[in-house]
Amino acid sequence: MICQFALLTLLTLQAPWPTETWPRSTPEAQKLDAARLSQLSDLIRQGKRFPDLHGLLIVRNGYLVLEEYFAGRQADGLHTLQSVSKSFTSALVGMAIDQGKILGVEEKVLTFFPGMKDIRNRDARKEAMTLGDLLTMRSGTDYHEGHSGTPHAQLNRLDRGWDRFVLNRPMVRSPGSRFRYDSGGVILMSAILKSRTGMHADAFADRYLFPRLGISQRRWFKNRDGHPHTGGGLYLRPQDMAKFGLLYLRGGRWEDQQLISADWVNESLKKHVEFQDSRQHTTGYGYLWWVLEPDPQGEGRQDIYAAMGFRAQYIFLVPQHDMVVVVTGGTRNGVDQRRPIEFLYTHILPAVIP
Repeated sequence: MICQFALLTLLTLQAPWPTETWPRSTPEAQKLDAARLSQLSDLIRQGKRFPDLHGLLIVRNGYLVLEEYFAGRQADGLHTLQSVSKSFTSALVGMAIDQGKILGVEEKVLTFFPGMKDIRNRDARKEAMTLGDLLTMRSGTDYHEGHSGTPHAQLNRLDRGWDRFVLNRPMVRSPGSRFRYDSGGVILMSAILKSRTGMHADAFADRYLFPRLGISQRRWFKNRDGHPHTGGGLYLRPQDMAKFGLLYLRGGRWEDQQLISADWVNESLKKHVEFQDSRQHTTGYGYLWWVLEPDPQGEGRQDIYAAMGFRAQYIFLVPQHDMVVVVTGGTRNGVDQRRPIEFLYTHILPAVIP
């Protein structure tokens, strides 16, 4: 994968950068079947097969070739990212590691909180938990989500103390032993950043990430402690979501700067967790990025990567075709929430002209 991303970076260094405005092109000029993409837009607009979607953007070869909004949404509106926020959090952690503020993913979680002497349910398993375990959703705690009584729902009702709430969770297994979707560990990462950089995640992003990408509009929900909800509280314009996708597609490089090390990008997209019972093309998990099956009509070797969020928020990275796809939505059930993965494989990938 390192070689593939290095090659992609070399091939795209001369492509335009959308720091100020997105360079635009037509699907045909970037070797995409415009009729097939138009059919997809029509299906979304009709709202039957792919209901409750708000936006669809496609970038190929660095050019914005499709930008459609539905249900009265507009390009300049900030949209909830939900758990797509997690992939931004992963980037910030990687940048802090690049800066030497965090030593690496092997650091033990409790070492970031030396002042908290009264953490509950402290045992050898909790002492062994690493930052890498949080990044791969293998904390070993009882944190889970999905209904009103879960730890995640309880945290979301708190107006302060999120870090202590997560750190106090009882352990139910050894860290690193099993994948279990866990927003709590991601929410804790803002406090980890604060511990080492002196800045919460939102301030860190405002200094080192967003301005360099030309992202000037954002909102980040946070509690009364000033702790941003790094698991799902970020709001951005869809065009700016696409910028973040392009940053990763180009190996962490933006214009003449390496904003995130290529090593971190590669490790983030590496399949650290492999799913034995993969669902709808999803085969594994990296550092807060999902790993999807390669394009079945392509060479079949290069994985596709995705940042995914509740109610159909997506950033898809398709390195094989130098493509970023952004979807925003407001779906009402889990089946419709995953429809964008369906049309990625049924409409967008088949639109690539060899």
